[in-house]
Amino acid sequence: MVSTNAVYLRPIERKDMKSFHQAVLNEDIRYLTGTRNIITLEQAYEYYERITRDETRQDFAICLKEQNTVIGDLSILDIDKINQKAGFRIAIHHPDYFNKGYGTEAVRLALNYTFEDLSLNRLQLEVYSHNTRGIRAYEKAGFKKEGVMRQSLYYNGQYYDEIVMGILKEEYEQRYK
Repeated sequence: MVSTNAVYLRPIERKDMKSFHQAVLNEDIRYLTGTRNIITLEQAYEYYERITRDETRQDFAICLKEQNTVIGDLSILDIDKINQKAGFRIAIHHPDYFNKGYGTEAVRLALNYTFEDLSLNRLQLEVYSHNTRGIRAYEKAGFKKEGVMRQSLYYNGQYYDEIVMGILKEEYEQRYK
């Protein structure tokens, strides 16, 4: 378990899929993540079985220390040990937990895990241009914009860009050590 002041990360568990499922039911969260499909709880359990067998990823529940409550999840995925890089995704599961710094803390924990425990050199993510809160949080954590895939998402009758962001180990070390 890795923790900061308000949140800690622990390996994802099957019971956490209830929180995943609730997040997918929220229209605002689907919009921010570009998610179109609402899944059933059974599909969430199937997803859990699939990801826990995938050796190229590490999935964590984001939990509040005080209440010991799951408020989100994050994944370090497509782990490529040869090229020392991975992808990253994060989701806070309910708007009540937005704008409280929990996501920022969880990202910092993920960076520590990526660069210290996994000894990788690069972490990359993609975020949609309309998710300005997410973009600000990633920049605050040290991610840099590296490219734009123009009009990559068509959602609710509108096109949005997909922004590629990344952080290198040396940038992490300059910021956090």
